[in-house]
Amino acid sequence: MIPTILPTYNRAPLAFEKGEGAWLTATDGRRFLDFGAGIAVNSLGHANPALVKALTDQAHAVWHVSNLYQIPAQQRLADQLVEHTFADTVFFTNSGTEACELAVKMARKHFYDAGQPERTDIITFSGSFHGRSSAGIAAAGSEKMVKGFGPLLPGFVHLPFGDHEALTEAAKSPTLAAILIEPVQGEGGIRPVPDQCLKGLRDLCDEHEILLILDEVQCGVGRTGKLFAHEWSGITPDIMMVAKGIGGGFPLGAVLATEAAADGMTAGTHGSTYGGNPLGCAVGNAVMDIIADPAFLAEVNRKAGLLRQKLEGLVSAHPDVFVGVRGSGLMLGLICKVMNTDVVNAGYDQGLLTVPAADNVMRLLPPLNLTDDDIATAVNLLDKAASSL
Repeated sequence: MIPTILPTYNRAPLAFEKGEGAWLTATDGRRFLDFGAGIAVNSLGHANPALVKALTDQAHAVWHVSNLYQIPAQQRLADQLVEHTFADTVFFTNSGTEACELAVKMARKHFYDAGQPERTDIITFSGSFHGRSSAGIAAAGSEKMVKGFGPLLPGFVHLPFGDHEALTEAAKSPTLAAILIEPVQGEGGIRPVPDQCLKGLRDLCDEHEILLILDEVQCGVGRTGKLFAHEWSGITPDIMMVAKGIGGGFPLGAVLATEAAADGMTAGTHGSTYGGNPLGCAVGNAVMDIIADPAFLAEVNRKAGLLRQKLEGLVSAHPDVFVGVRGSGLMLGLICKVMNTDVVNAGYDQGLLTVPAADNVMRLLPPLNLTDDDIATAVNLLDKAASSL
């Protein structure tokens, strides 16, 4: 019998009915410490009072009008993002996948309008993840993502992660439009791009007059201890994809761009019925009001340091289970010696939620406002899970 929900997920046998902060309560009454945060989405935890109020107040006013009209909450959120980033302009989407679609269109249209229509290619890297749309899977290029879905959208050049020689050679192509990269790979196994490499990418793009597109869907919005991960390197992109944490649990995404990179996106070149709707932008404004505060980001960095220190101790205590820790801020990965899914499942048994990733990594993506007690509890539960293995 065909399931009523398309079976594209191998779902854990868990269902939740209530959440508060970093904790979830299952339908059977068990409590779980959530160190997955809906895959880095619930940036301020569950049932955050400020977000609940923003959503409720807006729901009592107006839900949807479409982008045929001015949307005050959307304008305020755009102004906030421009104020706090490199960007001159913003387009709102409902997800990171939609943001990828626009980023690809924007880069190609920029060169088309500049009289260089041959510049359509975009360099991407092994281990990347940019969503599951036609552009997203073509950009990633891995067999797991593309098998059975051909013909693929052309125009992507796939390079090995960290292969500087291949990158330098590929950047010489006269058909190249952009380089697309995650400052910290999420699905690929929490692999940060070193600061010097991001600087090198920026220099390479400037040298060849191509665009730098950063995918900060998972690593952005405070996750690494800066508002956006690329800030640690001191560089800025031309185009940036944002989603997940910006909505704090409400579907919301965005593409941020410089005026020059976005110059081809004129009236009628792109659209979204729901993108930037009043409900989503009301929540997004509440998220930005909190996370963009330097004092809040300083706390993210303090907690990240505390968590990492405890995780290093955990790795030392269980050398048969863990190999090491990597990542940035509160986007951390435990490299496993045993199967990462076995560790994730052992965590479920102890009341801890985490997320597996490629390269045999277990992702730790807690709410950014978790407490020190939450950190201590999580490491204790991980210790018990590892001992059970």
